[in-house]
Amino acid sequence: MAFINPNIEARHWHIEDGNIMACDLCPHRCRIQPEGFGRCTARKAVNGKLVAYNYGRISSMAVDPIEKKPFYHYRPGTRIFSVGSVGCNLHCEYCQNYSISMSPIGKKRTTFKSAEDIAAFCRQQNFDQIAFTYNEPSIWFEYIMDVHECDPDLKIALVTNGYVCEEPLKELCSVSDAMNIDVKAFNDRFYNRLCGGKLEDVKRSCEVVFEQGVHLELTYLVIPGQNDSTGEVAKFVEWVRDSLSPDVPVHFSRFHPDYNMMTTPMTPVDTLLRFQGMAEDSGLNYAYVGNILHDDASDTYCPECGAAVIKRTGYMVDIIGLDGDRCAFCKHRLNIIRYGTVGFLRAM
Repeated sequence: MAFINPNIEARHWHIEDGNIMACDLCPHRCRIQPEGFGRCTARKAVNGKLVAYNYGRISSMAVDPIEKKPFYHYRPGTRIFSVGSVGCNLHCEYCQNYSISMSPIGKKRTTFKSAEDIAAFCRQQNFDQIAFTYNEPSIWFEYIMDVHECDPDLKIALVTNGYVCEEPLKELCSVSDAMNIDVKAFNDRFYNRLCGGKLEDVKRSCEVVFEQGVHLELTYLVIPGQNDSTGEVAKFVEWVRDSLSPDVPVHFSRFHPDYNMMTTPMTPVDTLLRFQGMAEDSGLNYAYVGNILHDDASDTYCPECGAAVIKRTGYMVDIIGLDGDRCAFCKHRLNIIRYGTVGFLRAM
């Protein structure tokens, strides 16, 4: 299949020194030579401009339970149309989706769909929400903005590493209904050595998303020997509580060996449960464990009266104690967004 390049000009860039394309999308701020690529492999300098080289290139498409993202407090029990492209602006040594995140455009088989195609398909299939996920969505900036322009009523969720500059992030917030940001660790050495990024930039992104009023959930993948010290996780929990809100849901997820970290063991279940308990004891109202099946560890409880309001077994969800966004028992308002359902995937 021939590679389709629509030559859509990228946003958030400027020219330096006559012929250097300086990208302003993420904190790497790549300076790209003519015909060169940015670190994410999604932006290319072509004929004196920066091109969104991944525009409309889809590597993955599915209908997922929204809990898989994971979102536990955003439209629980629904399914969401999910699409991904290729490339990433971080290079995590343990990435479970490395076959697409580490693959340059042209090396991974993709399908081209315009923003109009995706918006029309969602309408035809009765999808009212879409997740940009699987690889890093912020490097698909232009495409996401255009999909929204084609159908402003389509609910947009992003599953992101949060490594994006503040101005474009605010633009993404203006079209997004929910974001799950992956806080990969709470120390700079981890980010620098295993991901190629900086913690402070991710923390600021979380704060911006929260300030902009977008529904926010956080994921912390617990990797043995790397980001699993009690002190580090305690600092993360305190930051969520004090700089964001005790009501921001946090998912402590189990690590599975992958990519360049195949010899690192899986996270002990006891470690995940200990961090969940520590988060709750420190004042977080909604702490969960992920990538495991364990009684009650993924259930949602009212922080006011303690009643179970959502029971989960894997991706099976039973809403047993909600009246809208309030606890059905004590009427306390919960940080939960509920509305609508979506359809089923058929061929495009």
